[in-house]
Amino acid sequence: MSKRKRDISRRQFLEGTGAVLAVASAGPALKVDLSAANPPVSDDVASGVPTTAIRLVVNGTGHRLDVEDRWTLAELLRDHLGLTGTKIGCDRGECGACTVLLDGKPVYSCSNLAVWADGREIQTVEGLAHGEQLDPLQQAFVEHDGPQCGFCTSGQLMSAKAVLNANPHATREQVRAGMTGNICRCSNYNRYVEAVLAAAATKNGAAPKSNSRRSTAAAKSSAEIRATNGRRSTADSTIGAGGAR
Repeated sequence: MSKRKRDISRRQFLEGTGAVLAVASAGPALKVDLSAANPPVSDDVASGVPTTAIRLVVNGTGHRLDVEDRWTLAELLRDHLGLTGTKIGCDRGECGACTVLLDGKPVYSCSNLAVWADGREIQTVEGLAHGEQLDPLQQAFVEHDGPQCGFCTSGQLMSAKAVLNANPHATREQVRAGMTGNICRCSNYNRYVEAVLAAAATKNGAAPKSNSRRSTAAAKSSAEIRATNGRRSTADSTIGAGGAR
């Protein structure tokens, strides 16, 4: 048998218990002192975080504001200017959902700091339309069923806008190359390309060929459907007449 452990006396037990109670009673006082030394941090600016005063133009409107040096451009636009059309997808500069135009060039706003935009001009998807009038590019996206789930659409629009600003007569290959950095998880790439080409054709005063082919196909399909319905109606009438006899 193993040797029995030494028994603890009643005096030793009480002394140990008293020490534990003394430490526990000191805990709340220590917590209060720490709370007093660290006052609550405000929601707007975190305590001890460096800030910078910047000026920038967003969609034609000038802004002067203090920004935390750690804010991204996407955070500034969405959380502090209320321009939530700019979406945050991957938040690591890969998907393109957050694309905006910085001095006319497409950038990932999730990967650019807000302080870097000081003295510069930004255009977001909210700046495309003129009041209630959609931009021709937006209208082309609608007509060609570009948006599916819609989450990447604002980034796709801004990249497409940059393509047409740089080259109003962009070819299919140039459009594809210009929008390579935008991922569509619905895989609607062909429709986006068709929409951009249609917008370019409209802007240049030419009728988009894809629309003409699609319209012809739609008209042909409608005529075939009407003819089929007509044959069915004739057959139904004949059957009905035969049943009556």
